[in-house]
Amino acid sequence: MIRLFDYWRSTASYRVRIALELAGLEWESVPVNLIDGAQRAPEHLERNPQGLVPVLEIDGLRLTQSLAIIEYLDETRSLGLLPADPVGRARVRAMAQAIAIDIHPVCNLRVAKHAVTLSDGVITVEGWMRAIIWPGLEAVEKMVGGGVFCLDDKLSLADLCLVPQVYNARRWGVDLAAMPRIRRVDAALASLPAFVAAHPDQTSR
Repeated sequence: MIRLFDYWRSTASYRVRIALELAGLEWESVPVNLIDGAQRAPEHLERNPQGLVPVLEIDGLRLTQSLAIIEYLDETRSLGLLPADPVGRARVRAMAQAIAIDIHPVCNLRVAKHAVTLSDGVITVEGWMRAIIWPGLEAVEKMVGGGVFCLDDKLSLADLCLVPQVYNARRWGVDLAAMPRIRRVDAALASLPAFVAAHPDQTSR
C-alpha cells in the first residue's frame, strides 16, 4: 500500500497528491495535523527527522521533500514532468524552485508565527503571508511562458508547484489581478482530473 503522510492545506503535500493522481496510483492518505503539532510527535519524527510533511511510503521506501518525491514518481512512473531538453528542464526547475524553495518555506506557518511573536504583534500572520507571496509570485509571473501551462503547452513540475501556491495566495487574500499569466495557467489546470482530486476541498479533514 502506498501511504502519504500529509496535511490537507500543506502546499508541499498538495503537490505530491497531484503527482500521485497523475500517476494513476492507488494510495492512502494518513493525516498529520500540523495545527495540533502532530508533526513533532515521536512517531512522525521517526518518519521524517525534519518534522515536516509530506512523507511518502512507496516501493519499500520512505521518501521526504516534495520535489524529490515528485521527481522520483516522474522517473519511476514516466510522468514526463521534466522536458527532454536541458534548457526546458532548467526553466521548469527554476519556476518550481522559485515557488517551492523561495516562497513556500518563508510562508511556513511556523516561520510566520515566529515573526509575529518577535514583532510583538506588529506583524500579523496575514500581513506576513501577503508580504512574501505577492512579490514571489510577481517574479514567477515573468517566468511563465505564453502557452497553456507554465512551460508552453506541456504539463510540467512547475505546474504542480504553481497551483498549490495560488491556492495559498487566495487563502491569504493576495491580489492576483496583475498576474494574468498565472491566472491563465491556474484556470487551465483547475479542470484537470488529477488537480481536482488533489485539491484541499476534496481532502479536507
